[in-house]
Amino acid sequence: MLKLRLSRGGTKKRPVYKVVVADSRFARDGRFIEKVGFFNPLLPKEKKERVGLEAERIKYWLGQGAQPTTRVARILGENELMPMPANGNNPNKAVPKKERNKKEEDNKEAPKAAEAPAAEAPKEEAPKAAEAPAAEAPKEEAPKAEAAPAEEKK
Repeated sequence: MLKLRLSRGGTKKRPVYKVVVADSRFARDGRFIEKVGFFNPLLPKEKKERVGLEAERIKYWLGQGAQPTTRVARILGENELMPMPANGNNPNKAVPKKERNKKEEDNKEAPKAAEAPAAEAPKEEAPKAAEAPAAEAPKEEAPKAEAAPAEEKK
């Protein structure tokens, strides 16, 4: 499978990435088919030199079935080459784990309270449902009665 992904370059603690088209089985920094851009995460987001992409070639490879990785999809979305991905949003990431667990417990208790009134509503609807099959029952019996004399005639 073809992937649009980042290949790391640069020195220790000073990364620079190439946006490449590569087979998913190849090593991250190994062989690739074509270089289609670059990404420098050390520059501020406002600088033009942070990202450089060959839009025409990227569209070509996307048309050929290449799948972008999550990070490359975000970069392409920011540069309007494809729609922004919806996943990857974790607003609780910066919250300490203990506080996150407390919030999750509170969220679990709230739906239980909301389920109690919802459980009572179907009980009220149950008699209506019981009346409907009773009305249909005579219709079902009538065809059986018609079918029985037809069998006797044969």
